[in-house]
Amino acid sequence: MAAAGTLLRGLPLVPSVVLLVAFLAGPILYCIYSAFTDMALTGSSSTEFVGFDNFVRAFTSPAFGQSVVYTVIFTVVSAIIGQNVLGMLLALLMRSGAKVVRALVSAIVIGAWVLPEVVAGYLWVAFLGPDGSLNGWLIGLGLPTQNWLFTTPILAVSLANIWRGTAFSMLVYSAALSEVPKEIEEAAVVDGAGPWRKLVSVTLPMLRRTIATNLMLITLQTLSVFGLIWTMTKGGPSDRSMTLPIYAYQQAFQFSDLGYGTALALVLLLIGGVFSVVYLRALRLEENP
Repeated sequence: MAAAGTLLRGLPLVPSVVLLVAFLAGPILYCIYSAFTDMALTGSSSTEFVGFDNFVRAFTSPAFGQSVVYTVIFTVVSAIIGQNVLGMLLALLMRSGAKVVRALVSAIVIGAWVLPEVVAGYLWVAFLGPDGSLNGWLIGLGLPTQNWLFTTPILAVSLANIWRGTAFSMLVYSAALSEVPKEIEEAAVVDGAGPWRKLVSVTLPMLRRTIATNLMLITLQTLSVFGLIWTMTKGGPSDRSMTLPIYAYQQAFQFSDLGYGTALALVLLLIGGVFSVVYLRALRLEENP
């Protein structure tokens, strides 16, 4: 009877489970299968199992190694350093700033966040291009100009991603700062702590869990950025902004090597998993010092 009752209570969950299997687990398992085959979009009509050949090809390819390096650079510069630090600074500014300042900063930063990646990419092309706004300002100041998308492509796309994605970190830290007891900070001030000492010794230690969680989320989000980079540079010039999502897309859909492209996507998933394990480990250490 108990088993029958449990079965009856679980019946309403059956449609949800079926949908999850069909639209989530199914495609994931199919992608894993594809990564071990020579599946192609065009050409051969037969698909053969090739084992780990796609992964061996990836790890012995200079282009793959270069794309991993640029992916790490893009993630560290634009997420771990850029979005995280700038988001914290903006959250602190909004916490201590006037109401008008908070409203203005929120409108600007969140406005950039809600823009689609493609729109944000075209805006930054218009700003950093050879005839863009930045060069126009430099000419007005009598300074030399250059095509920033050509000379510093990975830095250009990193700055664009910082501009677009900082709002998330700002909102996370704003919510966390609102929970910090003001009595503790006031006690630190009474004990003689200045603004910097209060921030480093009191405020930030109380936000360690939030910082680790935010870093994990923005890192995973940044690892998968595609539209922004594709719109601005398409991975160029000379593959100097070719991150793993761009490289995988190129191999799968431009060169029709779907099996190899899927294998690259699984490697990207593995890299995201490594970052997640590091951050989760940091959270566990925080819970059990």
